[in-house]
Amino acid sequence: MSHCREEDAGHHHHDDDHHHHHDHEHDHDGPDRGLESSLFNKIDIEHVRCLNESVDGAGKAVFKHWIDRFDTSKAVTSDADEQLIFIIPFTGSVKLKSIAVLGSPGPSVMKAFINREDIDFDSADSTKPDQEWELVEDPGQDLPEYPTRMAKFSNVRSLALYFPSNFGADTTTITYIGFKGEWTEVNKDPIITIYELAANPADHTLYSETNVTTQLLP
Repeated sequence: MSHCREEDAGHHHHDDDHHHHHDHEHDHDGPDRGLESSLFNKIDIEHVRCLNESVDGAGKAVFKHWIDRFDTSKAVTSDADEQLIFIIPFTGSVKLKSIAVLGSPGPSVMKAFINREDIDFDSADSTKPDQEWELVEDPGQDLPEYPTRMAKFSNVRSLALYFPSNFGADTTTITYIGFKGEWTEVNKDPIITIYELAANPADHTLYSETNVTTQLLP
């Protein structure tokens, strides 16, 4: 069973329907969560980073089209231990509503940090996440989707996901990470050019000559 760990409340809430669309009366589970579309095409895949991956670049491969979510041929496995960190930039502003994760042996805990592209293992362990989830060990043919607290995840430009542990294996393997929510294009700030008024050398010359002439007059 999955648990949605509420950092602020300090207690767990159990999900009994095994579909992970929680019905808890929390700020992340309102009665109407609105439109939830796949955000795959809104991920800046080229700039996704994965820390502690055993094969360079493998972490990018777990972000797939929804139809390929059960394809295990592309996966990332941790290297030195069971921990993985993903830094995921988006191409605009995202209202993130749910995160889906698959893997075997998969992670047991997921921590999310909003707009923190500087997260590494030291800071992930010492920083309180914006939200934390306990993950399902064996979802079978289901795809676990873990709802977010939407009030916090309403303006996400990048997301750091930290998987600190698994269910006892030496390494962690993740085959799919997916996001659902809403995407908004962000207009780039206009470039404002400040022109410095350059002095005209002729003006200085004229001023200087005028002063000299004035001094010579009786």
